[in-house]
Amino acid sequence: MKTFEGFDFGADPQLPTQQIRDLATCGFLEAHASVLICGPVGAGKTHVAQALGVEACRRGYRVLFTKTTHLLRDLAGGRADSTWDRRFRRYLQPNLLILDDFAMKELAPVQAEEIYELVDGRVGRSSLWSPPTGVPRTGTPCSPTPSWPRAPWTAS
Repeated sequence: MKTFEGFDFGADPQLPTQQIRDLATCGFLEAHASVLICGPVGAGKTHVAQALGVEACRRGYRVLFTKTTHLLRDLAGGRADSTWDRRFRRYLQPNLLILDDFAMKELAPVQAEEIYELVDGRVGRSSLWSPPTGVPRTGTPCSPTPSWPRAPWTAS
């Protein structure tokens, strides 16, 4: 389990330390905002995402953390066994849904539609997306220094 107590804020001088500390207050959850965490592979995005999830749980929020590939495989399984609606609702329920490694691979049309439905279905609830910096398949590459909080479709 990753927490902020175990995070090395001094490891990277370009790390937006104050922005991360601001996110750790969970104010974005109170505002029902979404967050986009961009950075190169190995920069600590997953650690920060998990630590935010832990902090949200400590504050009484319901959190679901998953790799994007696991979510898409789960939904594909739901299409195969006619449980798609039940499986999809599970991702709509938590106060905070954390999708790690978002946009690591190009999405098939049905997967892109499912992600759209997820974004649309979570309006009014917080989500955290963590794509790597400069992934060309996202259409809009992320900058190395993210702007926080951001909705997942406004990466810049």
